[in-house]
Amino acid sequence: MDRFMRVQTESPETLEENGAGGVEAPETVDGGEEGAEGKEAAENPTLFMGMKVRRRASIHRDCKGDYIGIPSDPFLSKMLCKQGDNTVLFADTVLKFTGSGKMKRRILIITDFAIYLVDPDANVLKRRIALAAVDKLCLSELSDNFLAIIIPTEYDLLMASTRKTEIVTMLVKATRSTSEYELELFCSNRFEYHAAADLLKEVEFEEVDGGIRTRFMKKESK
Repeated sequence: MDRFMRVQTESPETLEENGAGGVEAPETVDGGEEGAEGKEAAENPTLFMGMKVRRRASIHRDCKGDYIGIPSDPFLSKMLCKQGDNTVLFADTVLKFTGSGKMKRRILIITDFAIYLVDPDANVLKRRIALAAVDKLCLSELSDNFLAIIIPTEYDLLMASTRKTEIVTMLVKATRSTSEYELELFCSNRFEYHAAADLLKEVEFEEVDGGIRTRFMKKESK
């Protein structure tokens, strides 16, 4: 099956070439606490056991789930109703990485059937990903905020969130509850993802004094 046979609502930007062959992400994305992480993660501490470094503050925190207040937002409520999605598991603002490595603010909504990305400034639905289309989640072994959602039939989604653990937990829980499929968690300080249909990138994480260095490199498509 062609990996990118499905038409997307939002097309990633073209990669901006640079002489170094890679680009480092701003340190502001990596720093800081992961915020109010999920109660579900606290109840299921084995989810990341032996896989990655956890911030102490991210292990025992109650989750709110909806940090946006979707019931009081007419546009988001109408959008979900139109899609037939009424059960919101998670909603928050995240940073989404484009094909060129730029960061764009998006509202991430996870329901029991799909993932939504909404432009909060224009009130526009940019992308809807069926949970059934998600193959695995990629994250580093370090305590950063990055998460890649791998979708074999589409281009992948790389984002940064201070509530990464809660997002991962909700995606695993939602997939498990709607199918017999167990979502794979791939933890490595170097992994590849498709930033666009014809653009393969590798992201590398390195622990340095004062934080975590993140580097993006263009790869030859397989």
